[in-house]
Amino acid sequence: MKGTIPMTTNTKKVAFVNLKGGVGKTTSAIEPVETPAENITEPSKDGRKCPKWLPPLVAAVCAVILVAAGVVGWNAYSGAKLAEAKEACAAADTVRSNANEYNALLNGDAADAAAVRAEQVKDSKTVESLGKELKAMAPEYEGCVAEDAQGLDAATVKLNEQADWYGTHEKSLSKAVRAVTESKAAKTLETAKTNLTAKLDEASKLLADSDGKVADNATRDALSNAIDAANGLKDGNDPAKIDGARKTVEDAINGVNASVQAKTDADAQAAAAAAQAQAQARSAYNGGSSYSGGAYRRTEGSASGSNTYRGTTSGGTGSGSTSGSGPAGGSAPKPNLSGGHGCGNSCPPPSSDGLIHH
Repeated sequence: MKGTIPMTTNTKKVAFVNLKGGVGKTTSAIEPVETPAENITEPSKDGRKCPKWLPPLVAAVCAVILVAAGVVGWNAYSGAKLAEAKEACAAADTVRSNANEYNALLNGDAADAAAVRAEQVKDSKTVESLGKELKAMAPEYEGCVAEDAQGLDAATVKLNEQADWYGTHEKSLSKAVRAVTESKAAKTLETAKTNLTAKLDEASKLLADSDGKVADNATRDALSNAIDAANGLKDGNDPAKIDGARKTVEDAINGVNASVQAKTDADAQAAAAAAQAQAQARSAYNGGSSYSGGAYRRTEGSASGSNTYRGTTSGGTGSGSTSGSGPAGGSAPKPNLSGGHGCGNSCPPPSSDGLIHH
């Protein structure tokens, strides 16, 4: 009957030792024990009974197990996601290699091209375009430093964007550098051709004007050969060869000019020597004559001379002189000696030695 506490009587067998030498058994009755009603469940289907506290305990244990399993599972899932995020971030970290390539270009060929001035290129716009490329601000590298999957995923996205930036700007910077380099080469070629053409015009004119005016005609031959060789290179595309031909023509021009100057100097020296010889020849016919001690002598002198007489004659003593000038190469007139001035008109003609003997 429900609500009543059944009384149960327990009996147990107790073994004892008989002092007389035997072992005996006895059965004694144990006092009845009261069992609380809340600790006794209804009989189960198989007829067995279980305590009421057992199902809640089992449920609690199961809940704990489920929670523990959930925690373990979540940790495993989170760890897997974190590992996956780290791997993805590391795979996306190509920004370093892209940045290295960009910086190598920036500090190498781009730096050289940046030193080129607008007047050194055929198209100055290429220099302007390169300047704009060099002003681009590169992103700051951060890397995969986040500690959770969410942070790593965000870093992966950013790294991909940075890698794309470096890749794109490396290409555009390379294009700008190449444009400046090619424009400079075109300007160099154009300048070389212009300079060679001008030098060829100068050489051709000199070759024509120097005919018969050089000390060594081999210099004109060298100039002619240099002109022919340069004409074969002036339409080429190698500025170094074209400029080399210009230098060869320039050297040949200098050789002809030096030869012309040498002939000019030689001609001037020859003319001066001829003039000096002619002056000396003219002076040989100019001079003066004198008479002393009964003799008359003619002496060489300048174009204007004097005839001097001193001596004793039969008519007395006296002296006199005449002076005058005559045409170049002529002789000064003899003094008119008369009366007391010597032999007068009776003087004999001068002998072969130029003296008048009495």
